[in-house]
Amino acid sequence: MTGDKALALHALCAAEGNACLRLDYSGHGASGGSFEDGTIGRWTEDALFLIDRFTDGEILLVGSSMGGWIALHVALARPDRIAGLIGIAAAPDFTEDLMWQRMAPPKRALLERDGKLLVPSEYGGAQIITRGLIEDGRTRLLLRAPIGIDCPVHLLHGQRDHAVPWETSLRLAGCLASDDVRVTLIKDGDHRLSRTEDILLLKQVVKGRKEAVLF
Repeated sequence: MTGDKALALHALCAAEGNACLRLDYSGHGASGGSFEDGTIGRWTEDALFLIDRFTDGEILLVGSSMGGWIALHVALARPDRIAGLIGIAAAPDFTEDLMWQRMAPPKRALLERDGKLLVPSEYGGAQIITRGLIEDGRTRLLLRAPIGIDCPVHLLHGQRDHAVPWETSLRLAGCLASDDVRVTLIKDGDHRLSRTEDILLLKQVVKGRKEAVLF
């Protein structure tokens, strides 16, 4: 919640007189808890808890990468509260499509046996994949069927994203029930979309909205 995109949205909301709620999921950033205990379901519960406790009225959801998947589940859980949704390199179903299905059989066996697996991260260090994350993710897959979200949706995705294929946003757009869905592809954009020009685009998408923003 101290990243460039989150801070830029916070400043924009303050300038326009709107509320903005930023959050780090449990095990991330400033939040307590262990990342290894986290699942898509648990992190969705984090977001819903904060929405129910600290906001009222309509809200605009903004989710980046995994946050985009969680935002979709939040929108499904609180349809009457959601005025719109913005996905930034949204990554629904990534535990299955981008982790499990790409994992070599010996690594799958290790994960099943030990309950967790360390894999290299393109952002440095190692990333922990847990059996719980994979198994819970399997119960929350969205791209296999129509998604009953009717609010306006805008998906931003860089075509040089090496973590989440930009085609994911097109697939997601096709699954959404809403007819008000826009996909913006940034040809030279990466996964983070945190460059000055990327953040300017994000602010243009959000600017003028009157709802509180949840990032």
